Amino acid sequence: MQHVAARALERVWHWLGAAGLPIALWIIGGILVAQFAGWTLARFEHQVTRTAGGGDVVVLAERAKHLRAVLQVVRWTIVSAIAFIVGIRVLALLGVPVAGLVGPGAVVGAAVGFGAQRVVQDLLAGFFIVTEKQYGYGDLVRLILPSAVEKEGHVEDISLRVTRLRATDGELITVPNGQIVAAVNQSRDWARAVVDIDFAANTDLTIVENHLVKAGDDFHADERFTALLQDSPAPLGVVAMADHTYTVRIVARTVPGRQFEVSRDLRVYLIEALRKDGVNVQSGYNPDTPDDEE
Repeated sequence: MQHVAARALERVWHWLGAAGLPIALWIIGGILVAQFAGWTLARFEHQVTRTAGGGDVVVLAERAKHLRAVLQVVRWTIVSAIAFIVGIRVLALLGVPVAGLVGPGAVVGAAVGFGAQRVVQDLLAGFFIVTEKQYGYGDLVRLILPSAVEKEGHVEDISLRVTRLRATDGELITVPNGQIVAAVNQSRDWARAVVDIDFAANTDLTIVENHLVKAGDDFHADERFTALLQDSPAPLGVVAMADHTYTVRIVARTVPGRQFEVSRDLRVYLIEALRKDGVNVQSGYNPDTPDDEE
C-alpha cells in the first residue's frame, strides 16, 4: 500500500515538473504580458490626451479621439491573441492533440457562429466605427437604433462590440454597435448654434437684420464668447410666419460640443441688445428672470 502511494506521489511530482509547472508559467506569463501591454497602451493614451481641454463638455482633438479608439481595439486584440496562444500551449502540455481538434473545432465554430451572429455583427460594426472615425471619446452623439429609437449622450467608451454613452441626466447607456442604424455626431470639426427670434409683423425686416448683424459682431468680439465661436452669428432670414409675427433665424459656427451653451447665451445677448435698440421682440423673454432654456 505504501509502495502504491509512493508511486502515485512520484507520478504527481513528475507531472508537476513536466507539465504542471510549465502550464503555471505560461498562464502567469500570459497574464503579466497582458498587464504590461495594457499598462504601456494606457501610458501612451495618457500622453495623447493629457493636453485635452476641460470644461463641462469634454471634447478632445480629432486625432486624440481616434487614437484612443484605436488603442482600445489594439488592447482587445493583444489580450485575445495572448489568451489564444496560452490556451494552445496549455492544451499541448496537457497532452491534448491540438491538430486533432481542427475538425471538431470547425463544427463547433460553425454552430457557435450561427448562434453568435449578432456578436459578429457588433464586432464588424465596431471595426468600421473606429476605422472610419465616425465618432470618438468625448463626442456628443445621437445614435439612431431600430424602430427609430434614439440615444444621445457623450461617448465614454468604445470597443469593438459596444459603445457607452453618458446621458445628460447621468445615465450610462450601453449600445451594441451592430444595432446602430445611424450616428449623428454633433462634435465633429465644428457645430452650429441656432437661435430663432420672433418679431412683430409690422417691424421692418431690413432694420431687424442690420441690428442682428451688429449684435452678432459684438457677441463675437466679446472676450467671453470669442474662444467658442468660429465666426460671427449672422441672420439666415425669415424661416416662419404667423398672423402677427415672423421668425428670423440666427446661426453661428461654434467649437464642437459647445453649441447649446452658445445658443443659450446668444439668445439672451441678442434679445437684450435688440430691446436696447428699441426693436420690438415678440419672444416673451424677460431679462429680469432667469433663463431656463436648455
